[in-house]
Amino acid sequence: MSKKSVVSEAQEIQLAIELINLGARLQLLESEVSLSRERLIKLYKELKGMSPPKGMLPFSTDWFLTWQPNIHSSLFINIHNFLVEHAGASGVQAVMKAYQLYLEQMPAEPGEEPLLSLTRAWTLVRFFQSNMLALAPCGKCKGKFVVNTFDLNRDYLCGLCHMPSRAGKTRKAKDAAALDAAEAASRQDAAGDA
Repeated sequence: MSKKSVVSEAQEIQLAIELINLGARLQLLESEVSLSRERLIKLYKELKGMSPPKGMLPFSTDWFLTWQPNIHSSLFINIHNFLVEHAGASGVQAVMKAYQLYLEQMPAEPGEEPLLSLTRAWTLVRFFQSNMLALAPCGKCKGKFVVNTFDLNRDYLCGLCHMPSRAGKTRKAKDAAALDAAEAASRQDAAGDA
């Protein structure tokens, strides 16, 4: 084995480790790293202590267009585009750097996964490269947001300026509101007893 191929293999292993630590799925690893599938699975098990998750990669643009995912996706793709245009980043390295910056801006709650996974971020870049998605400026705030290339986006309003009526009404928010109401009622009862 030549010295060059040893260095190249070491770089591929390091890239695989970085991708796995950022949450890459096996299909992403196979696309971006030249190591064998068996080697990638073994490396994944060593790092994560379990087999890689099974299942298909996201194949629809719809997820990126829904309210909250659109905001996160738009933040990520704007960071990615900036790194490509102004910092000379490219390929999977640009995706990784942009994703790390995205995580700094949008850290997940303790014990929670980030809303935008590395695999979805990588898929988002591929959707942009194939012209399935594009950026459109919001007519109000002028921020650039992910839109379907084939939609009419002339008078586009983003999800922050034109928030959907059910925005933020998740089960988690509903449970937190119920808990707050119960605690307030308990405090009120305690105050009435005093």
